[in-house]
Amino acid sequence: MAQSSNPQDISKPRLAAISVAAMGVVYGDIGTSPLYTMKEVFNGPHAVAVTPDNLLGILSLIFWALTITVSLKYVMFITRADNRGEGGIMALTSLALRTRGAGPRMLWLMSALGIFGAGLFYGDAVITPAMSVLSAVEGLEVATPMFKPYVVPIAVIVLCGLFIFQPRGTASVGALFGPVMLFWFGTLGLLGAWNILKHPAIVAAINPWYAVHFFLENRSHAYLALGAVVLAITGGEALYADMGHFGRRPIKWAWLGYVFPCLYLNYLGQGALILDNPAAVKNPFFMLVPDQLLYPMVGLATAAAVIASQAVISGAFSLTSQAMQLGYCPRIQVKFTSEREKGQIYIPNINWLLLLVVVVLVLGFKSSSNLASAYGIAVTLTMMIDTLLAFVVVRALWNWNWLQAGLFLTLFLVVDFAFFSANLIKVIDGGWFPLALGLGVFTLMATWKRGRTLLYERLQQDSIPLDAFIASLQYGGPHRVAGTGIFMTTRPDGVPRAMLHNMLHNKVLHQRVILLNVNIQDIPHVDETERMQVAALNEGFYRVILNFGFMDDPNVPLTLKSALGMAWSRSK
Repeated sequence: MAQSSNPQDISKPRLAAISVAAMGVVYGDIGTSPLYTMKEVFNGPHAVAVTPDNLLGILSLIFWALTITVSLKYVMFITRADNRGEGGIMALTSLALRTRGAGPRMLWLMSALGIFGAGLFYGDAVITPAMSVLSAVEGLEVATPMFKPYVVPIAVIVLCGLFIFQPRGTASVGALFGPVMLFWFGTLGLLGAWNILKHPAIVAAINPWYAVHFFLENRSHAYLALGAVVLAITGGEALYADMGHFGRRPIKWAWLGYVFPCLYLNYLGQGALILDNPAAVKNPFFMLVPDQLLYPMVGLATAAAVIASQAVISGAFSLTSQAMQLGYCPRIQVKFTSEREKGQIYIPNINWLLLLVVVVLVLGFKSSSNLASAYGIAVTLTMMIDTLLAFVVVRALWNWNWLQAGLFLTLFLVVDFAFFSANLIKVIDGGWFPLALGLGVFTLMATWKRGRTLLYERLQQDSIPLDAFIASLQYGGPHRVAGTGIFMTTRPDGVPRAMLHNMLHNKVLHQRVILLNVNIQDIPHVDETERMQVAALNEGFYRVILNFGFMDDPNVPLTLKSALGMAWSRSK
């Protein structure tokens, strides 16, 4: 089994502190799922009848979905597939592309899957804020129906404030995310436990037989209900994407030791409440809350929704930056909002596009129940892609035998496909939106990458070999002038076209010529000791290669200062 690059000797106090911090970023999305999952199961377009047997069946499905997909698949297996400590669809794709012996078609297919999975993430990045904030603000309707006309305007104001705040960065408030989510999950668990005391028998839902019995009794209707049950695990894939920020162990212990128990206690509590009062299916989450605490709970839920939204917005910024580094996206402005945390970035174009789409979604769908039809399909398809790429990794890189790899693929792909296919019926009602957005982003990335490849191949055809050019200077050439000329090149062994144009128009060549190549590798970060390669050539030429990972900030001028120092010292 592959080992993570994260240190294993971390102290317990440090592990606890990082685990709390991880709750504020990694589990924000899945942590807001109790706001709407049970409500959608019993009120959605394929609502399940409110009976004790159905209730136990749904709660059993939720438990085993969380266990198989989140605990086993992501926490126990896929988080081990780290690319030098980093996770996410781009990191997993880079690992899969290292498969030895894979043909061009297989490599293209794996690359296409990774790009499409990245495109689907943008669908999640706009649906999550809209869904989470709407669900939280809808708690006001439980307090009094007079708030119903104001739910959408309040949600739009909260979301606009969130996106307007993005240029300031999250470093200043990021320290609050962990404690707030720690309190949120604790509140979920306490509310659930308090209601479980009224119907302790609800705990029996952990027994998988209730899930099996639910399918045997309801058949096709039970299958369609998976389209709502999947809402309980949306956000589970985020723990792998954010692994690079916290490491595998804190994410693992935060989930198993605190987040998972608190989440499921709340689901059980909602089930106990519905058993006691079937009318509570209207909004079981907020009806768990005592009347005197309802308004504070709406505020806390809104804060949790904002934190969940911040996580996917930051993820969209990071994914865009990685796509630019790997050549899948045009270069656009990236701003760094923290001097200490290199991952704190802000991309204006992406921020305002996301805000526009999120506001359109809220105004178009108007409620979390309507928006639920668009939620889930992008996440389940992403999870399927993760499973397929992870299968390649465990078979080719971890050297699992076919039996082990086949069991891995069969178990998780069957579960992923069940949830995905159950969501296909939502395509007409709104599920088309994340698919269309993902396909649009995929087309952009694939076209841009292909265009860059064709351009590079064309430039190579017209390129002059560098060795031959330098050798020709021994027999005469353009006039050499004092100073140092720096020319960027995509081909270190060829003559840059910019230098040829300079010689053609100015008829001169500098005494020192630095041929600069910026190399973006398929690893997240490049160690500083491997950042720069300098080679002194004949006739005052120097080849300088700057190496960056796809999550590094390629600050060429700053890095080049040390390169120039080395070049000058070698020239003496």
